[in-house]
Amino acid sequence: MRKRKTSAWRSAAAVCALLLTAAGCGSGGGDDKGGHAPDKLGKGEGKVNIIAWAGYAEDGSNDPKVDWVHPFEKKTGCQVNTKTASTSDEMVSLMKTGQYDTVSASGDATLRLIASGDAAPVNTKLVPNYKDIFPALKQQPFNSKDGRMYGIPHGRGANLLMYRTDKVKPAPDSWRAVFDDSARYSGHVTAYDSPIYIADAALYLMRAKPSLGIKNPYALDQKQLDAAVSLLKKQHKAVGEYWSDYQKEITAFKGGDSVIGTTWQVIANLTKAEKAPVKTVLPKEGATGWSDTWMVSAKAEHPNCAYKWLDWIVSPKVNAQVAEYFGEAPANRKACAETSDPNHCAIFHADDEKYFQRVHFWTTPIKECLDGRKDATCTDYAQWTRAWTEVKG
Repeated sequence: MRKRKTSAWRSAAAVCALLLTAAGCGSGGGDDKGGHAPDKLGKGEGKVNIIAWAGYAEDGSNDPKVDWVHPFEKKTGCQVNTKTASTSDEMVSLMKTGQYDTVSASGDATLRLIASGDAAPVNTKLVPNYKDIFPALKQQPFNSKDGRMYGIPHGRGANLLMYRTDKVKPAPDSWRAVFDDSARYSGHVTAYDSPIYIADAALYLMRAKPSLGIKNPYALDQKQLDAAVSLLKKQHKAVGEYWSDYQKEITAFKGGDSVIGTTWQVIANLTKAEKAPVKTVLPKEGATGWSDTWMVSAKAEHPNCAYKWLDWIVSPKVNAQVAEYFGEAPANRKACAETSDPNHCAIFHADDEKYFQRVHFWTTPIKECLDGRKDATCTDYAQWTRAWTEVKG
């Protein structure tokens, strides 16, 4: 039965030390603890266990017309068992069990999985479609280390501001609407339920309070973190619900319990399909966002099927299907010729690096400041986790 529930530039030792309290590190030493990339592939093992974001491994159960799992099973003989995760923290915890072969990890999970030894480096030569991945997505600090890729890029996009057009007027163009002006919508603001959401507040403060000196929303010293937390506590008074289950956000916007808040494009698409009057905007301050990477578990029981899945999910036609359904820029440049909407890649800025300079991709906060500061100590993910608990009371 298919199980489906909706619900790098440093040595391994250095990264492990930086992330120890947030991620925990595996036993063993040196660069070997994350396992080795295979030199060749063998016969498929008959199944593959996947952790994925909602919308990444569709099998027709949500929409009969949206199915790239069954064609994969038919082609490879690898039965897909999917666990849909709601947050990066959940993905990291699930990967530690060793029960899953691959995960569609965002940048706030990838570094933790590399540091803990739960993700293995990948042999990109065994993924033929890797050659067509946009160069800007390869060898990034959150998906590689020491020149080795730790996964195959899947796609990228921005965390957007969604609002009900009948309740929020005038149309917002700034994150101010959910932070300094959140009292206007008291009880009807929604926010993503994860410590990484602190970066959204920090991003807003980069422009709203330049005196704080924030240059990177994931590189916050204690004073900067305190300012972001203070803003989030103010917002908390207006929040009706924090979301991680995308279905709950759809229901909340459809029913009017939520009228404004952060979202993903796929959620906006599904909410519109439910006839809710919503729109999305990339605010003038820019946004946080995701650049997701399919990683292979260092303990994968079905590595051959996992590699087959990696190549399948970034193949032009399938990558196009996923990108259109989810609402993101595909990773494979050839996917742009396969989308049903010929303007999809232009709309989602697939090869527009100037646009993505406005998007700060999720990255794991560490004590060594990611903005290059040498005269300060930044706060790490463990501190962000404690701060998030404080925000929510």
